[in-house]
Amino acid sequence: MALKNYNPTSPGVRGLILIDRSALYKGRPVKALTEGKTKTGGRNNKGHVTSRGIAGGHKQRYRIVDFKRRLWDKEGTVERIEYDPNRTAFIALVNYGEIDGKASVAYIIAPQRLAVGDKVIAGKKTDVKPGNAMELASMPVGTIVHNVEMKPGKGGQIARSAGTYVQVVGRDRGMVIVRLNSGEQRYIHGNCMATVGAVSNPDNQNQNLGKAGRNRWKGIRPLTRGVAKNPVDHPHGGGEGRTSGGRHPVTPWGKPTKGARTRHNKATDKMIIRSRHSTKRKG
Repeated sequence: MALKNYNPTSPGVRGLILIDRSALYKGRPVKALTEGKTKTGGRNNKGHVTSRGIAGGHKQRYRIVDFKRRLWDKEGTVERIEYDPNRTAFIALVNYGEIDGKASVAYIIAPQRLAVGDKVIAGKKTDVKPGNAMELASMPVGTIVHNVEMKPGKGGQIARSAGTYVQVVGRDRGMVIVRLNSGEQRYIHGNCMATVGAVSNPDNQNQNLGKAGRNRWKGIRPLTRGVAKNPVDHPHGGGEGRTSGGRHPVTPWGKPTKGARTRHNKATDKMIIRSRHSTKRKG
């Protein structure tokens, strides 16, 4: 998808750069594949704010996306590519025809170069074409994939955001070695499913929303810098004149932030071959 630039006819449009979604389907989603979605405003069941910076936003319906791709050896046809307000990637409506006398359709994450009318299929081993899904053990080394499972049957968890992908780089004792966008290399079980291709909408990161109001439409509230607060409200607060906040940036509750590593005791750490922190990436 291309980017759209706007003439500066108003302050909110000056510098505005958005994704051109004119090629997407313009109607409503399939009702049977959607469900209601309530907003929390970042509050828990006691009404206390547990996630700051969340409030408002446009009303949305959740699209039920097939992350598992376990309908094996049943070819489907891409009917349309749709916008999904719940994710940065586009979604594709796939029609599998009749199964047990009932029409079967499903949403999948749309990969790049997937067009209306294309055929997609999932199975233990399939053709290496965008949109086809198969077990990682059957993927040729070097294949670009997305929507990768971490446990067989759990559904895709890795590389689901716009423009992301994972590369299969090797095999070892029933496990498959993959390289993530972050530079991390890790083992994944060969029975896990993955979909061929990179995720659609790679230009999502190049958007410029142009005004704070567009972030509010997304449900994102403004956050006040700690250095702009008083000492009673934030560890960075107070001080005469302007200050930078000190050498050790922390959250309002005193926990290290801005790059401090918080990951520990993860069950999947043993699957990591090379951490994304092991070497500085060049680029």
